[in-house]
Amino acid sequence: MRVLLVGAGGVGTAITRIAARRPFFELMVVADFDPARAEAAVAALGADGARFRAGRVDAADEDRATALLAEHGCDVLLNATDPRFVMPLFRAARNAGATYVDMAMSLSRPHPGRPYEECGVKLGDEQFAQSGAWEEAGGLALVGMGVEPGLSDVFARYAADELFDEIEEIGVRDGANLTVDGYDFAPSFSIWTTIEECLNPPVVYEKDRGWFTTEPFSEPEVFDFPEGIGPVECVNVEHEEVLLVPRWVEARRVTFKYGLGREFVDTLRTLHLLGLDRTEPVTVPGPDGPVRVSPRDVVAACLPDPATLGGRMRGKTCAGTWVRGTRDGAPREVYLYHVVDNEWSMAEYGCQAVVWQTAVNPVVALELLAGGVWTGAGVLGPEAFPAAPFLELLTAYGSPWGLREQ
Repeated sequence: MRVLLVGAGGVGTAITRIAARRPFFELMVVADFDPARAEAAVAALGADGARFRAGRVDAADEDRATALLAEHGCDVLLNATDPRFVMPLFRAARNAGATYVDMAMSLSRPHPGRPYEECGVKLGDEQFAQSGAWEEAGGLALVGMGVEPGLSDVFARYAADELFDEIEEIGVRDGANLTVDGYDFAPSFSIWTTIEECLNPPVVYEKDRGWFTTEPFSEPEVFDFPEGIGPVECVNVEHEEVLLVPRWVEARRVTFKYGLGREFVDTLRTLHLLGLDRTEPVTVPGPDGPVRVSPRDVVAACLPDPATLGGRMRGKTCAGTWVRGTRDGAPREVYLYHVVDNEWSMAEYGCQAVVWQTAVNPVVALELLAGGVWTGAGVLGPEAFPAAPFLELLTAYGSPWGLREQ
């Protein structure tokens, strides 16, 4: 397997450090808009970096990404950029006849008249519209293969296959007790992506109703997270699992709720109130005359890079899937989860917990694809593949998962 990894930020760098310990691939080309970031990611591997090369690519440049795949003979494109660049990289992989893997899906657009009742363009719609062409060509696009979406979807498939006869509800629940020394507000993941998923209308799935939307931060609940994290208030957030799980797993209801905390929610509401969540450029004065900038990009530039916060972070992050249904005629309720302690991930990999937890899952998936354990054609989510081999390999990577009876 020869991999083109696009994006050498926090998650991309963590991918290189995890993959360097595994033998399943021949070459990984690490490409970024900023070649210095790609070079730094490869240089940090030291003696383990023999199978890695650094390069430059503009993720919005479909033709260049296609050419780079051909130039290095790569048969996989792994997208570690933010969701703005999903479609050009998705198309580049198809053009080159390469397998495509991402951790987030094509962007949504709210319904123009009823944004908090009806879906407009849903997450992943642009990709799924091309599934037939991928399948006809025998190509595979594995979408949403991070931690959430990704591992959470694997948990949903595992629950359906191994733990339940009928499923009433699947609810992804994400929470943490992470703190960052020296900062009053410092998101542990890309603020651009966080704004996108938190301020868009959340999507809920119900079998009798299909997909529909609610207002941001709706249906608050307190969820008790394992391994000492404890109770965290969680709210509805737009997320890919709600669009993925019902395609392959039978359930009467599917939700995604994120443990943001009141202060974080209030900050996001303020950004929205001021228009600082907007992606459309506005004109502002500059030293050489007016310049056009995106307000959301300005917010991101004013906050610390999440990849640099590991040394200041304390605590754990938990990703998991809560499932309620029946087994052998009796009610059952479980929470399947994966916890990463920042102290461990920093000591073991030099990566903060949130980006490491995101990065490990596409590497596991690539190894399953390389070994022929996971196979398929078309645009497929993690639920389309057997879950047990993934969870076994994740444990073999030194990062076990857990199951709690509720």
